[in-house]
Amino acid sequence: MKARILEILRSETGVVSGARLSADLNISRVSVWKHIRKLQEQGYSIEATPKGYCLKNSPDALFAWEFPERQDTIHFLEQTDSTMAIARDLARKGKPGYTVVVAGRQLKGRGRLNRQWHSAEGGLYFTVILRPQLPPVLSGRVNFAAAMSLVDTLAQLFQIEARVKWPNDVLVGERKIAGMLSELEADSDQVIYVNLGLGINVNNDIDPFQQTATSLRKILGHAVARKEVLGCFLERLEERMQPAQLEKIVDEWKQHTITLDRRVRIVTRQVVTEGFAIDIDPNGALILALDDGETTTVHYGDCFHQ
Repeated sequence: MKARILEILRSETGVVSGARLSADLNISRVSVWKHIRKLQEQGYSIEATPKGYCLKNSPDALFAWEFPERQDTIHFLEQTDSTMAIARDLARKGKPGYTVVVAGRQLKGRGRLNRQWHSAEGGLYFTVILRPQLPPVLSGRVNFAAAMSLVDTLAQLFQIEARVKWPNDVLVGERKIAGMLSELEADSDQVIYVNLGLGINVNNDIDPFQQTATSLRKILGHAVARKEVLGCFLERLEERMQPAQLEKIVDEWKQHTITLDRRVRIVTRQVVTEGFAIDIDPNGALILALDDGETTTVHYGDCFHQ
């Protein structure tokens, strides 16, 4: 109902009468007033006049009703420990693919190697449940599809040319604008689900002394609507997750990466590997040429460009 009220108010430049809203929505004027009051409490600037209601301004909101075509699969929380933890529970309960858990803030967000993911206010933090028809060995292609979907989103909405860094970062001008983390459950030969968690620097403040990160607000010089970023990303992701697209996603990713053809250091909890990044294998692993002339394949770890 809130989505329908907002749709009507946004379609008009002036005041919309309570009688019209009541008739169009087939609810009482008292119910209209209650929904309006709730929207006002949630940050929507709706002016109530003797003649009706006028929407003056909308917050940078991620409520489910801001995504009319997806509101049954969007789960928004103002604050939570981790969207990944909630999505894991939903996936195990059988929620469909493209169910999304999105949070205004995360208190215990998790990055690679179990590090804490700082989730400052104004960023976009979410986990999307995916159910690809893939064997586990090819599940790494999902991360590449997500990275390229975000590259497409930034180009489409803001004409920003982003690049990808192995294993799962998106950068603008060598500065990180987004990172992702995935987890999966699988049978021996089939993925049951992949949960893909993303953190995108949108309107959040970036520490001026942190030279390795940036945000959309910093790049553009103004705030942007996070719902537009999320909505566009989900559309692009659905396209990229089609079997024909996944088949060629590694080759496409390689055309947009800044990791290949340079010396890198890969750090895991157990070992540090240095070498020259020469290729990506069909499963998404990084192939390094080592200083002794041998090659090795690295499947995970933090990648530092040298």
